[in-house]
Amino acid sequence: MVVPNNIREHLEEIERRELSKYAALSASSKGRMKPEEPCTIRPAFQHDRDRIVHTKAFRRLADKTQVFLSPKGSNFSNRMTHTLEVTQIGRTVAKALLLNESLTEAIGLGHDLGHTPFGHSGEHMLNQILKNGFRHEKQSLRVVDLLAKNGQGLNLTYEVRNGIVCHSKGKGPLVTRNGIPETLEGQIIRFSDIIAYLNHDIDDAVRGGFLDPKDVPFRDILGERNSQRINAMTTDLIENSFEALEAGDRIIRFSEKMVNIINDLRAFMFSNIYENKAIKKEFAKAERIVEQLFYYIMENYDRFVERSMVLEIDKEKEINVADFIASLTDSYTIHLYKTFFVPETLKYPDF
Repeated sequence: MVVPNNIREHLEEIERRELSKYAALSASSKGRMKPEEPCTIRPAFQHDRDRIVHTKAFRRLADKTQVFLSPKGSNFSNRMTHTLEVTQIGRTVAKALLLNESLTEAIGLGHDLGHTPFGHSGEHMLNQILKNGFRHEKQSLRVVDLLAKNGQGLNLTYEVRNGIVCHSKGKGPLVTRNGIPETLEGQIIRFSDIIAYLNHDIDDAVRGGFLDPKDVPFRDILGERNSQRINAMTTDLIENSFEALEAGDRIIRFSEKMVNIINDLRAFMFSNIYENKAIKKEFAKAERIVEQLFYYIMENYDRFVERSMVLEIDKEKEINVADFIASLTDSYTIHLYKTFFVPETLKYPDF
């Protein structure tokens, strides 16, 4: 085998030759925020993927809550396992549709880098505190643009950045053409995120004793096991997206039947799990921890800056403090809270 002089160019040629006409090609990227010499080995989107994987923010996802706070047992989902599941589902869809796997993977691996400790409870509290609000997808973009590498940022391509910031749909409608990623690969991750979190949240709820498997809706259609539900949703997404693309409609989509099923499943999960009193009680505790830490750091701002814990990226102190808190893992957040607010047990001399 003869090794090409420029492996990147060789791989870019393979993309042009083998991928769908609707795929985002590495060589046709809209570019980076700052011009730089391209890698001689990796196409742009593959290079972005590698940059994301080697960040501290990516590493910290392993100790960040998905839904259940401090679960007893090691089999519950966390933000890292969620990210990997989203990415794997996304790659499956992209490969089947002959779209760009590297771009899909980069967006999937980076989509939750800005998530707070304690999952959406931490996000909710920061959203209340900050005058301009807080959204984890915008924070994920802020991480790759400004905060990663101690304030240097990763200088990712436009397509990856667009996919990251547009990945979340919140509680809005499942199907929309407004605010979605510009690339089909980004749209894939938007749907893969829904497939992943719905199914692993059901799995965790059953494991945690909050849900009886027999009560999960659509078992006759989707299957009884987690893998069966994921396969059914993923297959539906691939088949209907393929039909859309064949018809010249540049969109990733579920069937209308699957949209209705997923909407009903989401409503079921909000009613039985996400709004569950016992779970919300723990969320409230987490919110208080985040709130008290935020205001303590604001009061001692200079001290945290001097220790290089808080980076002065923004002219507004509260934004810099929010950056710091959002970056924390669950366990380190609890450690800081205990350090600042829980008195130590002193060893008194025996008399």
